Order: sequence, then structure tokens, then C-alpha cells
Amino acid sequence: MGRRTRRPERGRLRFVAACGVVVLLAAAIGVVVTVDGGKQVSASFTSTVGIYPASDVRMLGVVVGTVESVEPRGDRVEVRLTVDREVRIPAEARAMVVTPSVVADRYVQLAPVYSGGPQLADGAHIPLSRTATPVEVDELFESLNDLTVALGPKGANSEGAVSEALEQGADTLAGNGKPLGESVRQLGELARTLSGSKDDLFGTVENLSEFTAMLAANDGRVERFTRQLATISEVLAEDRDDLAAALAELTDAVGAVQGFVRDNRGKIKSNVDKVAGVAGVLVEQKASLAEALDTAPNALTNLVEAYNPGSGTIDARANLLEFSKLPGGGSGSPALPLPVTGTLRQAGGAR
Repeated sequence: MGRRTRRPERGRLRFVAACGVVVLLAAAIGVVVTVDGGKQVSASFTSTVGIYPASDVRMLGVVVGTVESVEPRGDRVEVRLTVDREVRIPAEARAMVVTPSVVADRYVQLAPVYSGGPQLADGAHIPLSRTATPVEVDELFESLNDLTVALGPKGANSEGAVSEALEQGADTLAGNGKPLGESVRQLGELARTLSGSKDDLFGTVENLSEFTAMLAANDGRVERFTRQLATISEVLAEDRDDLAAALAELTDAVGAVQGFVRDNRGKIKSNVDKVAGVAGVLVEQKASLAEALDTAPNALTNLVEAYNPGSGTIDARANLLEFSKLPGGGSGSPALPLPVTGTLRQAGGAR
């Protein structure tokens, strides 16, 4: 009987030991899964209304992790996140609390999408400057209440100023809906035109910037030019009567010239044609004119030297033998029957 009692006790001990081993293995596996479950990231928020442990962490609306803990710390709230390791997040990522609707659960959104460069490391912290929280409904209502109080009878409308402005606005816009809509449409077209010509617009702005910089660099010269222009303006202002009289006389003179041209159009045309003919002759004889201009100073000099102041006559000698030469070097009688001494040698003949 004693042996039969010991066997069940040993079986129970073995069963308890096996259960303990299984529990330890499960705990170890849970720890490993927890440790290797994802990257641990923390973020600081000004408030986290509606964010609790196990809330979603998303990118582009896709769940990529969960909220592990939410801990208030003074004027901010520290939120610890777990993100899947295979999800790539930029190192300068931002975190924001998103409210899909008034009644839906909120979640933490990470942005932007990774497009290259360093990634958010395990254990990284997103500071308060890169987080955002939505405006709460009670804060919105409180702001609206403050606005209505400020514009109400105890505020800006205490003397009816707001009511008067609204009435004047209604009177101004009454019946002007179509022109106002057309103005808005034209403004839209202007915006599209400016958007299509943004390169030219920016180029114009850049050129204006360079022009203003040049003016700033030459401020002294611009100031002197402005003073001189002001002086000229003062002189013209003082002599405006004389200037007006001169302009009136110039108008009369132009009218007289116009009348003269109109009355003598045929004669003027004839004279212009004659002048054109003379100019044509001068152009044709420009070589002769050039030669005459070259020899004229020498001829004038010879004429001055030939003048005899004692007798008041011009003394000159002529080489008449040049007339004995036959034109073209041919044979025959000379051009003039000149008396000669000795023998005259003609071209092609004997003495």
C-alpha cells in the first residue's frame, strides 16, 4: 500500500515541474517577442487628449505601431511609441495627434513618408518643436465665445459700430453679387496667369532688386541728379511764360513753312530735282574736283607770286612751244603756226 501512494505523488511532482518549465518558456518567448517587437520612440506633446496606451501609431493612415505609455511631466506629456522595425521613418519625422471625427478614437500620426537619407533610430526622441495637437472643441467654443463677447454690446458694438458696419456692407453688396462673382473669377484668372508666368515675375523682381541695389550704391549721384533736376524744373517754371511764347512762335513758324511748301510744291520739287542733277554731276566729276582741290592752292600761290606790286600788273610767261606738238603724237602741221629759230623736230620726222 505504501508503494502505491508514492507513485501518484511523484507523477504530480513531474507534472508540476513540466508546467513550470512551460510557463518559463512562454515568459521567455514573450520577453523576446516584446524586446524584438519594434523600435522604441518617444515624443513630447503639449496635450494628449484621447491618446491612451494601445492607441494606434500610423503613417499615411496605415497602422505601423502602438502607443506604449502616456506620462504627464509638468507642462508637457511624454508618449512612448513602439514602431515596426521594417517601417522606415525619416530622422526628422514629426508626430501629431489626429482626430478622425468627434467620436472616433484618436491616434498618433508620423510624417513625412521616408524618401531617403538618415532614419529614425531606436530610442530616438521627437521634441516638442516637431509635434502638434488638434484644437479641442471646448477651446474652439471658448474662442468663439470670446469673439462674440468682444463684438457684442459690451464690446466693440457698445455704440452700434459693428451693426452699422454690417448694414453698410449689406447696402454696398446688395445687387452686386454678379459683379462681385466676376471680380473673384478675374482674380482667379490673374492668379493662374501669375502662376504660369512665375519665372518672368521672379526675374522682374530680381532685376528690380538689382536696380534698387544699384541706386543704393550710387545714392550720392542720385541725390545730385535729383537736385539738378529740381533746379531745371525751377528754371523752367520761372521762364514758363517765355517758353510758352517761344513755343507759340515756333508753331506759327511751322505753320508758315507748311503753307509755303503747300503753295510752292511744284517749284520746290523742280529745284530739288535740279539740285539732285547738280549733285549727280558733282558725283560723276568727283575725281576732277579732287584734282582741282589738290592743285588750287598751288595755282593761287603762283598767281600771288606773279603779281607785280610795282607796276600793278601780273607778270607771266607762256611756253608756246607746247602748242607745236601735234595732238595724239601724229604727223602733219602743228596746231599753231609759231615762229621758231633753228629746226623744229616733229614727232616722227627730222629736224
